[in-house]
Amino acid sequence: MSVLFETSVGDIIVDLETELCPILSLNFLKLCKAYRYNFCSFHNVIQDFIAQTGDPTDSGTGGASIFHQLPRSAPQYQSTPYFVPETTPKLKHAAYGTLSMAIAGEGEQRGCGSQFFFTLKDNLDYLDGKHAPFGRVIEGDDTLAKINEALTDQEGRPLRDIRIRHVVVLDDPFDDPEGLEIPPNSPVPTAKQLASLRVGDEEEIEEKGDPEEIEQRRREREARAQALTLEMVGDLPFADVAPPENVLFVCKLNSVTTSEDLELIFSRFGKIYSCEIIRDQKTGDSLQYAFIEFAEREDAERAYLKMDNVLIDDRRIHVDFSQSVTKLHNSWVFNRTGGRPPPNRSNRGPPSSSLHHRGPPPSSSSSSHRNTHSRDPPPSSSSSYHRDGRDRDRDSRDYGSSRYSHQVRGGHGEMVFDLADVDSRARDRERERERARDRDGGRRGDGGRNDDRRDGRDGGYRGGERRREDERGSSGGGGGGRRRSRSPDRRRERY
Repeated sequence: MSVLFETSVGDIIVDLETELCPILSLNFLKLCKAYRYNFCSFHNVIQDFIAQTGDPTDSGTGGASIFHQLPRSAPQYQSTPYFVPETTPKLKHAAYGTLSMAIAGEGEQRGCGSQFFFTLKDNLDYLDGKHAPFGRVIEGDDTLAKINEALTDQEGRPLRDIRIRHVVVLDDPFDDPEGLEIPPNSPVPTAKQLASLRVGDEEEIEEKGDPEEIEQRRREREARAQALTLEMVGDLPFADVAPPENVLFVCKLNSVTTSEDLELIFSRFGKIYSCEIIRDQKTGDSLQYAFIEFAEREDAERAYLKMDNVLIDDRRIHVDFSQSVTKLHNSWVFNRTGGRPPPNRSNRGPPSSSLHHRGPPPSSSSSSHRNTHSRDPPPSSSSSYHRDGRDRDRDSRDYGSSRYSHQVRGGHGEMVFDLADVDSRARDRERERERARDRDGGRRGDGGRNDDRRDGRDGGYRGGERRREDERGSSGGGGGGRRRSRSPDRRRERY
């Protein structure tokens, strides 16, 4: 007796051993006749081993025999979903394409339901005695070969769905059980079966068209996926974030070029909100690149067109639009935390006030001393307005308002550095060291005079002692002289 399976990759015709396995054949034929296998997927495909299907739930754990699906009043109804199959020593899993019912359950509940599989290799003796073979494939070896070569995930499920579209019973020698309902047409897939779809069997995986357009779309998808990943881990406020259009990135600068000089040069194109050369936070040396923020986007565009490859301080600079979103990210974090800086997780105490405020240096030193050790050149009349305004803004700046703050994550937590504040603190530390050296020099001078006085007093004391010893020696005669001759060095020589 034979059955035709119309699958998404081809047709398979099987022949059943109805005489050797009547119960197995009856269960299988009636399930096929009632369209219970329609839209079932091959949920477990192991290359060169088996291809398993027959689970209406597509989970690998469902399915029941036809006897369990009969009405409770039917004579052949069984309360358990499995039934005990026949054991036939003559039938083995020896040939490629053997049809076998999967045995599941444990103890008294162990038996066959609706799931079955095809063998994809010869001589699979491992399956003998564990499952119940009852037929073989007579047509469709090429279809089995396609199923065997399908790409699968770690659980053995094909990445592209392979499903049974329709089942046709070519010959059925058994009478229908009492109460069996057979639909007149193939039923539509259930909601669970539709939800289990991955890649449809008719869906095109490979894109067609111009290779350059395909590559462009692939890059856009990768960029989108990376942006979503950064958004999930918190490195971006949102995936569609874009850099501002009024900020220029300037590189290949000379190390002697200052922020004031660069601002003066670029200010001819329009109002500048900030111009800052990035410096090393330890040494204070210029890293030879800067960010310039214009008030208007049109001003930034004119500066980009005119200033690229211009010679400044014997260096030809390169100008481009900035791709940094640090300012947007810091503002987003600042607003999300309710206007508070991120917590100091390093357990090193609260951050120094110089991170958020650049106060003037202590008033203990004179103004001429501050001007001597200040690294900034005196402002010119043409740029003093911008710099004074920037200093006032910098004094009242808080976390997230600086565009070029550096964020460092380490083993002790997260710390945020503003490069401008780092430069200010470096200058303040240098001034403090100068004052400390001046104070130490003054103390050393006073200490020398005190030492001279102390030596004078000690010298007078030692002179008085010598006079008293001379007087005792003259009054005591030779004995006193002999006692004085016993110096510590002579006693050591004697012993």
